[in-house]
Amino acid sequence: MSGDDKQIVVGRRTVLKGGAFALAAATAGISVFVPRHSKAAASKVVIKYDWLMSNGQIGDIVAVKQGLFQAEGLDVEFSPGGPNSATVPPVITGDAQLGQFSDSAQLLLARSSGVPIKIFACGFRMAPFAFYSLPKAPIRTVKDMIGKRIGIQPTARYVLDAILLKNNIDPSSLTITNIGFDMTPLMTGQVDAVTGWITNTQALSIIGPDRIDLMMKDTGLPSYANVYFATDDAVSGHAETLAKVLRAVAKGWAWTHEHPEEAVKLTVEAYPQLDLAVELKTVSRILSLSFDTATGRDGWGSFDPAALAEQISVYDKIGQFKSGAPKLEDCYTTEILDMTADDRPKIA
Repeated sequence: MSGDDKQIVVGRRTVLKGGAFALAAATAGISVFVPRHSKAAASKVVIKYDWLMSNGQIGDIVAVKQGLFQAEGLDVEFSPGGPNSATVPPVITGDAQLGQFSDSAQLLLARSSGVPIKIFACGFRMAPFAFYSLPKAPIRTVKDMIGKRIGIQPTARYVLDAILLKNNIDPSSLTITNIGFDMTPLMTGQVDAVTGWITNTQALSIIGPDRIDLMMKDTGLPSYANVYFATDDAVSGHAETLAKVLRAVAKGWAWTHEHPEEAVKLTVEAYPQLDLAVELKTVSRILSLSFDTATGRDGWGSFDPAALAEQISVYDKIGQFKSGAPKLEDCYTTEILDMTADDRPKIA
């Protein structure tokens, strides 16, 4: 994701603080899904994103630029998020017909608070979140954290707690320090590891070529990112519209996989605040997050409900669900994936 880590973590903070969940839960009784139709025009669909449009949405942007939504009879509008933007309420009230969270944990937390929304597809097979260290104090596995000084943003602390629990490591066996949103504490020797998103090429460049990455996928804690969600009402009453959106987005990501440089140029053309040189360096990493052996088998956007179940179990044990853990079956649907199974590209 482009921009600095401050932007990314604040985006999560907006949801994880609970304010958005409380508002959404309060309006749950008026949950509606209203595609706006015109006799002469395609159906209007608004997608609400968790954060600013960036490289994490490259396939979605390509779907617009290549007319893939239009081919499905949709007029799609992107509604970017930001530091003061809530992702859930517009979807609940029908101002947006679906949304995208940065991380699957956000959906689980929302559902546990009574918000009637479900995951129906996942764009990233794993969260881009990672721990970064240097050869003088390498952290290649979670067990390597023992005795080390870990710098982490306060809003991401729950992730570290979950990882340590999953790996049976006592938090007191390492030193955990709150840090800001840059990599300076690692470079000045204040900590042995810092955290951030692997897609933030510009911010990570300060660490240099000797950087050691410990990705979320290697910590034992499952995670999905770029999570597409909709209300229960939308899934039950307007599944075909959601399927059209997913079909177009999946094809946009397939085109991106086949034409990465062209896709980057289209994205920067649409959002000039992005840096072309930086995005060209980052696109291969983006694609590695979006395609793997599972997408080769099940198609882009797929996810494993068992991984969500494991997340619920771990987050419940560290006390993340203040209102009780959500039921797994309430948190997701595979109906939209099933409806688009023949159209979503199977690319590893």
